[in-house]
Amino acid sequence: MNTSTLKRLAFTVFLVVLSACAPKWERPLGYRGGLMSGLNTPATVTVQRGESVYLIARRYNVPMKAIIETNQLEPPYVLYPGQVLKLVGSVIHVVERGDSLYAISRRYGVDMRAISQKNALLPPYTIYPGQKLRLPGAYALPVNVRTAPQPANTRQQLGRGPSSTGIAKPITSQITPPSRAGSRFVWPVEGKILTQYGPSGKGLHNDGINIAVKTGASVRASENGVVAYSGNELQGFGNLLLVKHADGWMTAYAHNELLLVKRGQEVKRGQVISKAGSSGNVQSSQLHFELRRGTKAVDPLKYLALNPI
Repeated sequence: MNTSTLKRLAFTVFLVVLSACAPKWERPLGYRGGLMSGLNTPATVTVQRGESVYLIARRYNVPMKAIIETNQLEPPYVLYPGQVLKLVGSVIHVVERGDSLYAISRRYGVDMRAISQKNALLPPYTIYPGQKLRLPGAYALPVNVRTAPQPANTRQQLGRGPSSTGIAKPITSQITPPSRAGSRFVWPVEGKILTQYGPSGKGLHNDGINIAVKTGASVRASENGVVAYSGNELQGFGNLLLVKHADGWMTAYAHNELLLVKRGQEVKRGQVISKAGSSGNVQSSQLHFELRRGTKAVDPLKYLALNPI
């Protein structure tokens, strides 16, 4: 073999090695259409005397809703010493080409700001294919409320439950809301609009309106309906109420200080359903109000009565 042939062979080997070292995006283990479900490996914990779902959720940083659903617990969610509970780990979304932070937040029902804070993302919140995003509250109830039957519990739960856990599942689709009282929705509170519906700057999007209000002010139902959710598991929204209305409408009331109605309870237009506050990811007392037709959020200002309450 002459010198020229040896040089060509060496150059070919060099190109092969170089191409093998070139960076490329590999789908990670457990990848399932953007969701690394393989990371949800269940673990178990044995309940000790005096422990509650709330305490265990706080200790292991697992959503209370995840513990309840995984273990098929029923109200009042009383635990007993020696009971073995399955715990589910955090969920990670692997960014695909074409993904945006807003699209991911809508897909999993997690607040956009909560995702950015969890992953230390800064404006303009650029993400790239293959990036792994931790999803806070990935078991939280989406704002559009997917309805599902409640699982049967295999063990009778006895005793007195916690006073106000804020844990509830969405009502089933068989529950029919009462007829609406008017053609337009009434304002839940009266106050200055802090943020309007739509793009809110720095790559964020607001699916409703935020209204400034004093702490403890009464929040009223915008229309006759049935409470679909009453709790605080949707991270970023604090104490949240979802009310289902006739004709496929849904209203959401977030950042409350106190919730006054429970899941499945029928409410009347103008009825006080909560007290305003600053729970969730806000710094001042305000109400985040959303109006949805089916699964689509719409601008509340186009459907609210001309004058506030």
